[in-house]
Amino acid sequence: MTGTRKQADQSGEQGGGARERQPKTAAGSVQSVDRAVSVLEILARHGEAGVTDIADELGVHKSTAFRLLGVLENRGLVGQAKDRGKYFLGAGVLRLAGAAAVRMDISQEGGPVCRELADELGETVNIAVLDDDAAVNIMQARGPASVTAQNWLGRRTPLHATSSGKVLLAHLPTTLREGLIARTLPRMTEHTVTGTVALRGELETVVGRGFAVAVEELEVGLAAVAAPVRAHDGKVIGALSASGPVYRLTEDRLTELAKRTVAASVELSRRMGYGF
Repeated sequence: MTGTRKQADQSGEQGGGARERQPKTAAGSVQSVDRAVSVLEILARHGEAGVTDIADELGVHKSTAFRLLGVLENRGLVGQAKDRGKYFLGAGVLRLAGAAAVRMDISQEGGPVCRELADELGETVNIAVLDDDAAVNIMQARGPASVTAQNWLGRRTPLHATSSGKVLLAHLPTTLREGLIARTLPRMTEHTVTGTVALRGELETVVGRGFAVAVEELEVGLAAVAAPVRAHDGKVIGALSASGPVYRLTEDRLTELAKRTVAASVELSRRMGYGF
């Protein structure tokens, strides 16, 4: 075998080795996540535990367990009793659980309100919650006049182009809201508001009057109104919307829908503990 061929083969072997290491890296990341979740489960089961106990249950070296605990502690998911050296679940877990509970609660409490409003208006009614930079519909009811077969359940929609999204966007903390509207926003139709100044003014109107309107901003032929749903502490945790075709939802009809949707959102907020 010539020297050139040897070098080529060795290079190929090295390249193959590098290629083989990539899956191992990915597998290692997954294993770390699995172990981190296992640590949380161990602490949930025992209440508190030391590094040695956790390492034994995981079947890893103490240094590995200590490293996992350090990452979780930095994220607020575990805490440490300094006097005993024991670890326990941190407040961050409550924050995550609380976010999940809110979604489950609003879905449970919102069902009857959605169905009643859909029956009353004859239109499609949805409940949406914030999902990063979008609104996601977690509850839907169709009224008898609804002619569309489109299912909005589970669909993520842009905040700036929907009535629900505008409600959620309008009630975000200022810094977060400004960061979202300062982005380059996609124009869904010719009616979509994408300018930062114009959108900021519209969001101020949403807060002032208590509801949002979107006419053919997401899809041509679709109009909707939405009102905020609040938690017990007054924080906006969702948006209740009613939507239908523009040929039926005239300006006067939209005004009536807005009035009834606001009333229904107040009722749902009351069910969520707001106003007590």
